[in-house]
Amino acid sequence: MAFVQRPLAPEVRFTMLSGESLAISDLRGKVVLVNFWATYCVPCMKEMPHLVRTYRKFSPRGYEMIAVAVSRDQPERVAAVAAKLPFKVAFDKDGAVAQGFGNVRVTPSTFIVDREGRIVKRYIGEPQWSELHAILEKL
Repeated sequence: MAFVQRPLAPEVRFTMLSGESLAISDLRGKVVLVNFWATYCVPCMKEMPHLVRTYRKFSPRGYEMIAVAVSRDQPERVAAVAAKLPFKVAFDKDGAVAQGFGNVRVTPSTFIVDREGRIVKRYIGEPQWSELHAILEKL
């Protein structure tokens, strides 16, 4: 059986709503979940409580999460939702982050990145939560 090399996460720079800028490489050494979402996306808003619970469960163990609001969203609406979230929220103003992650066009889309910066799993649509948690437990 051949060894499959996992692709490295793209070297993108997230611009947080706070104004903070963070490169994906700044997060090496942590397991990172990158979630592309929109305030107008019903499945995205439905999965937010699951993402919050996941973050609270795993964040004490070197887990980081960045919710990336897509460029078509309205910054004010994103800020209103982000104010209630415990994890980092970025706004992909020019679409560069979505482009870097393989031209993400569907929300929600979620990527799990391991401690070495490699993409372990991609979900299009809402993840199967028990599977996602099992992957995070392993990492």
